[in-house]
Amino acid sequence: MITEQADLKLLRIFATIVEAGGFAAAQSDLNLSLSTISSYVTALETRLGFTLCKRGRSGFALTAEGQVVFDEAHRIFKSIAQYETKMRALRDKLSGTLTIGLTDNTITDPGTRRFEKTIARFIERAPDVTLNVETLPPNDLLREVVTDNIQIGICSFPKTVLGLRYIPLYTEIHRFYCGSAHPLFARPDPEIDIDEIRRYRLIGRKPWLGRDLKEFAIARPHATVSDMEAEARLILSGAYLGYLPEHYARQFVDDGRMRMIQRDQFTVKVTFQACFDDSKQTDPITKLFLDMLIDDFGHAGDEIR
Repeated sequence: MITEQADLKLLRIFATIVEAGGFAAAQSDLNLSLSTISSYVTALETRLGFTLCKRGRSGFALTAEGQVVFDEAHRIFKSIAQYETKMRALRDKLSGTLTIGLTDNTITDPGTRRFEKTIARFIERAPDVTLNVETLPPNDLLREVVTDNIQIGICSFPKTVLGLRYIPLYTEIHRFYCGSAHPLFARPDPEIDIDEIRRYRLIGRKPWLGRDLKEFAIARPHATVSDMEAEARLILSGAYLGYLPEHYARQFVDDGRMRMIQRDQFTVKVTFQACFDDSKQTDPITKLFLDMLIDDFGHAGDEIR
């Protein structure tokens, strides 16, 4: 009876000999000497208790029993291959929940279009994974990544936290704007300089920690916001000036409700990054999403290990 790993080895050698058409023909496939091949076949015949093939000057030929063994060997090997395929599928099957954190109002940014591609590819590869998406301000995103409530945060982060890894994805452009009811709306750019802007109320973003207003050298902002929609509302009121992502402000500019001031002078470039806890072992679900994200955003050299 064929039950042990050694028996399977003997069967594979025997099947290779039959498929090759003889002992000598099987030498190159098996990378064994004729004497070794012969000893393996003899060992298999001893194990089974009958002769498998005729060999000698008359040539190689299977006995009736040898033909049965050869046919059964093929069935066994096919069954083993199917088993290994099924076990591999079970091992590689991904299930569970992946929580991703995003910052607000990025859907109009052309730079994020590859993100939708990543989601589609990920779900196709891991259909049993539940995807949970949270939208939070940058500082809250960092906190949730640190506490492991979010596995991957995607944002322009205002600061770095020890133990977290940051992978650059794309650049977002911010411009300086005023609303249609603001006194500067009808003024041409050559008449507007930093001193003129300082005469009006300026908006500061909490996550930027004053860096957005540094060039204006004011003691503190006249209003603070934590997200883009809040800043846009204040600008549209005509009472404040402030920065907005160019892609987000375009809808208001096209409607005539907002204008850009000094495009060349007042421009801020921010880098969006994928952030995750590098101090923990990356689980297979998170690793798959990160690898796909990196691949889609063109940073193939940063695969997650």
